[in-house]
Amino acid sequence: MQAHPSEPLSTLVIAAALQVPERFAISLLDSCESSSTLLLERAQHGAACGSVVVCERQTAGRGRRGRSWLSAPGDSLTFSLLWRFPAGMPPPMGLSLAVGVAAAHALEDMGAAGVSLKWPNDILADGAKLGGILVETVSTGGRHVAVIGIGLNIRLPRDIADAVDTEAGALASVMPYAPSRNLLLANLLNGLATLLDEFAHTGFAGFAAAWQARNAHAGLGVRILAEGTAPLEGRCAGVDDDGALLLETAAGMRRIVSGEVSLRKS
Repeated sequence: MQAHPSEPLSTLVIAAALQVPERFAISLLDSCESSSTLLLERAQHGAACGSVVVCERQTAGRGRRGRSWLSAPGDSLTFSLLWRFPAGMPPPMGLSLAVGVAAAHALEDMGAAGVSLKWPNDILADGAKLGGILVETVSTGGRHVAVIGIGLNIRLPRDIADAVDTEAGALASVMPYAPSRNLLLANLLNGLATLLDEFAHTGFAGFAAAWQARNAHAGLGVRILAEGTAPLEGRCAGVDDDGALLLETAAGMRRIVSGEVSLRKS
């Protein structure tokens, strides 16, 4: 049965679908500036690991590199998760890529077809962007704290499609039916909890193969765009164990740790 476009979010429904509901403290907000900004502030005041903020309307939602994240109430799912890693763990390099693997698993388990990942933080299907991931980290008390923001399009209203500068997609077009947002959030949180526990032991190296299996640009010519530098072209050769993009160029293999990836025009 298809979920109604304006299906209300419910902490009771979400909690009932969580494998270990006590690991999460979920706040549902009608509006806020940014769920990630709010959680970063709460982290500084001792918010617990597993704190989640879900927001229908974000007036200053953030994407990567300072971009705005656009969402439509009822037609998207936007949330942030606060996670505290064990003391002594090294910085969580490649975390956004590992989160992408968990998100892809969750979507596939709910029937999504053709899910792929674009380095370093986009979730795609059939070349269109279904959603994005923004990971921000701080260190406090000798421990690394991550705020993981995820935005997904359930449906794609025309005004949102027209406002973005990339080909956008929606889950409703790659699944048998538009998913329940409550069940989608629960599945994502279940997958993230499992991934983050494992990530604390293996780092991104434990997920590199799974990410590469979904690499949207595997073996393709790509162009790297970064502020202040000339575009760099080469063949996408995968990712390193710390999440860096491996680019095969005429001058040899290069490691790319930041920048934007676009398919090179032939």
